Amino acid sequence: MMTRAEVLDRMRGLWPPRVPARRGLAWRLLLLTVAFTLAVEALIVAPGAASFHERWLLDRLQAAELASVGVEALPYSMVEPDVAEDLLAIGGVQAVVVGEQGVRRLLLQAPNLPRAPDLIDLRRRDLAARLTDPWTTLFGHPDRSLRVQARPRYRSGDYVEILAPAEPLKRELAAYLANSLLLSLGLSALAGLLLYAGLAFLVLRPLRRVTQSIESFAADPEAPGPAPTDRGDEIGQVERELARMQEEVRQSLRSRARLAALGEAVAKINHDLRNMLTSAQLASERLSASSDPQVAKTLPRLERALGRAASLTRNVLDYGKSEEPPAELHRLALAPAVVAAAEDAGLDGSEVRLVRAIPARFSVRADPDQLNRILVNLLRNARQVIEADAARKAVGRGKGRIRVSAETRDGRAVIRIADDGPGIPERIRARLFQPFVSAAGPEGTGLGLSIARELAAGHRGDLRLVETGPAGTTFELTLPN
Repeated sequence: MMTRAEVLDRMRGLWPPRVPARRGLAWRLLLLTVAFTLAVEALIVAPGAASFHERWLLDRLQAAELASVGVEALPYSMVEPDVAEDLLAIGGVQAVVVGEQGVRRLLLQAPNLPRAPDLIDLRRRDLAARLTDPWTTLFGHPDRSLRVQARPRYRSGDYVEILAPAEPLKRELAAYLANSLLLSLGLSALAGLLLYAGLAFLVLRPLRRVTQSIESFAADPEAPGPAPTDRGDEIGQVERELARMQEEVRQSLRSRARLAALGEAVAKINHDLRNMLTSAQLASERLSASSDPQVAKTLPRLERALGRAASLTRNVLDYGKSEEPPAELHRLALAPAVVAAAEDAGLDGSEVRLVRAIPARFSVRADPDQLNRILVNLLRNARQVIEADAARKAVGRGKGRIRVSAETRDGRAVIRIADDGPGIPERIRARLFQPFVSAAGPEGTGLGLSIARELAAGHRGDLRLVETGPAGTTFELTLPN
């Protein structure tokens, strides 16, 4: 049994050290806020740039369309070169084309260009093209020109087309993006800062208070912790549950400390008692040589009492260990292990017969010593139950029998120990594996099954009661195979 100091050392080992600042929740929350702010910034700037780019082109188209109406009002649509240059300069374009019924008419013509222009048809533009056009313009060639087509607004025709240099649009787009970035970054930073401050106040501060409470409790469980807040949300509930759990752990530690002290006292008493019982057994062996009939009559009762007392002290010491050592698994043949356990369980000199139904070369992966203790406890309990059955002798049922069988099921070894005893009383079945609950009559200590199940769990296995009744009892031990 662990002392209070050992329990505290284990708690401190389980609780992690203080988290570095750059790996803490506050740092991660700050990075997440920055990432969200940048994402919102992108969602704001990208559509804004696309809208500005398209609006700039539409403004040039409308100006060119109005200029084309003026040109067509002249006789034979003839325009002097100087007037054409003025109209082009006003519209900010290099050429104007009108398409009507499949015919293209060049109304205002500009000089030849050094590069072929890029076509932008505003009549049928998808979302991806609208979002990428501004960045193509911003990072495009300085001599890039644009052919822009759109439906006319002030005249008839299929479309109006202009030819415009991209450099003025690039300069205005860059200025717009700079102003938009500064404004949106300021607003996003302010929103992110307010969001981070709100989360820090509502989440980080309470979590830091909870963490400090846990650290203080791990350092000194007896020190009173801070009183939980009266918040009605989930964090307030966490604080209240933490305070309740800490109080329960304090009570458990106090109880465990008392049990540890009691366990040490019991261990000392058991040690001295075993020495006394050894001396008493030696004296009983000397008395067995006496020819006094009264001594011969009472000596068996004395020997049985001494045997039960020695068995009780041994089992109490085994159960009182703080924990079992880890199982060292080896491949073992089951049949020899059952024979050795039957000898240790006292089946050789008893009237109870052992029947083995174990397949040839059947083996299990187990710790040899712990497997022997499991089998000895099960076989001894079965023998004691059969021998204590007074009804068996009254009806002449004869000698008892314990049958041990084994099989492989779902990749695991399953060992069944079945006896033909009177069964386990109904009142103790639910508590059968609890300490000091015995179905083996006055000779049982009530610790064998508890120890056996604990050892089976240490093998990543299990021990369970399969069936019990007037026809007998069957236990099933499952081990890795």
